[in-house]
Amino acid sequence: MIFAAVALLMWVSASAQFQRTPTPNDNLKSVEVNADGSVTFRIYAPKAEQVSLSGDIMARGLTFTKADNGVWSATMEKATPGAYRYTFVVDGVTVFDPKFKRLGEIRPVVEIAPEGAFWAQKDVEHGAVAQVYYKSSTMGTTRRMHIWTPAGYNASTDKLPVLYLIHGGGDNDAAWPGVGKAGDILDNLLAEGKMVPMVVVMPDGSISTEKFPDELTKDIIPYIEKNYRVKTDAANRALAGLSMGGLETLDSFMAHPDMFGYINVMSSGWFTNNKEMYEKGEARLREIAATLNKTAKLLLFTQGGEEDIAYANGKEMLKVFDKCGIKYEYSEMPGGHSWHVWRHDLHNLAPRLFK
Repeated sequence: MIFAAVALLMWVSASAQFQRTPTPNDNLKSVEVNADGSVTFRIYAPKAEQVSLSGDIMARGLTFTKADNGVWSATMEKATPGAYRYTFVVDGVTVFDPKFKRLGEIRPVVEIAPEGAFWAQKDVEHGAVAQVYYKSSTMGTTRRMHIWTPAGYNASTDKLPVLYLIHGGGDNDAAWPGVGKAGDILDNLLAEGKMVPMVVVMPDGSISTEKFPDELTKDIIPYIEKNYRVKTDAANRALAGLSMGGLETLDSFMAHPDMFGYINVMSSGWFTNNKEMYEKGEARLREIAATLNKTAKLLLFTQGGEEDIAYANGKEMLKVFDKCGIKYEYSEMPGGHSWHVWRHDLHNLAPRLFK
């Protein structure tokens, strides 16, 4: 019996684990409201012959021109204030704006799975998945996260442990509860008596990995511990992340080795060609080895087999953990750099937490 979950257009979550040639699309602002009230639309389509705009916004007569770098643009003068749905039309094909920040939440997914798969929505008590907005002092803006609370949480007075669970590059905080099926996986495990009740916080990791440890420790964790009934010691705090989120997990527990009792780095590792990353990483691991070995009851590294694009990164990095005497566990399964693997990772991790 083969379990498989195939996410279409899954190029994005892989982006943190290999280095590629930059393009003008990387920092493209696809829609810009200008100071004079006009609106400029842009899309990177270097091989296209024709681009236009469609949707609620009146775009008749709007002409797109193509720059030498492959970016098409057009400016609408004196746009009436309001909210408008829009799509690009590229060589006759309707295209959702690939730079739209919530695109990951509507990306199509096809499920290929047997009846009763561990991620299926079953006839059990269900927890709640909430969208929560908070003020980020690190980023100087309002940001969003998704939070799963177990069935019965609102009727209880018990304080619960917390798992902070991070998505991969190109996705956002909707990825784990969406294509990751985190809510269904956790509902099923709890109903089967295989895990202890916990709060699972799924933050938006789509900021620089260098800033994420501050975002987590100065903004997200304080918000959770102020607004939710949770335990606040390291033994009741877990951290896990995949791909780019795995790098953010690494940065966070290495910056704060006494904060997390359980850690899972999924499909991630330092870039094998980044000498500075390895030198700084080894120096820091030597500083924190004793603290980390004492605080972390579980430090787990998981990968999707040799076909995982992060495989070499992860294996090479673990040689440094070995040199520094860091205690950890390692496991892998077939499936590559995919949600098929990461759903299994969560399913395997949650029952091991806080026991």
